[in-house]
Amino acid sequence: MTAATEEENGILLRLADGDAGAAQEVINAYGGLVWSLALRFCRSRADAEDAVQEILTDVWKSAHRYRSARASERVFISMIARRRLIDRLRRDKRRGEVEPMAAGPSSELQHPGDSGERGWDAQQAAQAMQSLSDDQRRVLEMSVAQGLTQREIAEATGTPLGTVKTHMRRGLIRLREMMSDDEDVGKSGGASS
Repeated sequence: MTAATEEENGILLRLADGDAGAAQEVINAYGGLVWSLALRFCRSRADAEDAVQEILTDVWKSAHRYRSARASERVFISMIARRRLIDRLRRDKRRGEVEPMAAGPSSELQHPGDSGERGWDAQQAAQAMQSLSDDQRRVLEMSVAQGLTQREIAEATGTPLGTVKTHMRRGLIRLREMMSDDEDVGKSGGASS
């Protein structure tokens, strides 16, 4: 398919406009391209299948950003696929570096009473996370759970870097406020002044 034919079809523009049939057309037109890229980057066929699903979901979410004056649909989708696949490689590499530490608990590192305190802190943090806005929670989870940088989060979500930084900063400030409020209540025995 030529670049002129791709632009005439405007599959991504129709996808961005909510055309239900456009999603299947994207899969038919570009699924092979995405699949071939995934096979080159991924360690296994199963991993490649997961990657293709992530990439096509990301294409769907990012279709509104497509501008035919900047690139063809093929290039646009290839760039999304490449970024997503590189993110997966980085995430897998980080997980590989962490796995030996998670192999088993060391009795030297654990102290009596620590596990209860950590459990309570984790429970408070989880509750505090639920009170954040969806955007704040999403960027913090991507940063902590997936180990992504702010720039990687911006690329993965299609959100401007400054907005990602703002969501992260405000989310962390809110978490700190809520966690310190819980500590103050615990220290004062629940009495208010």
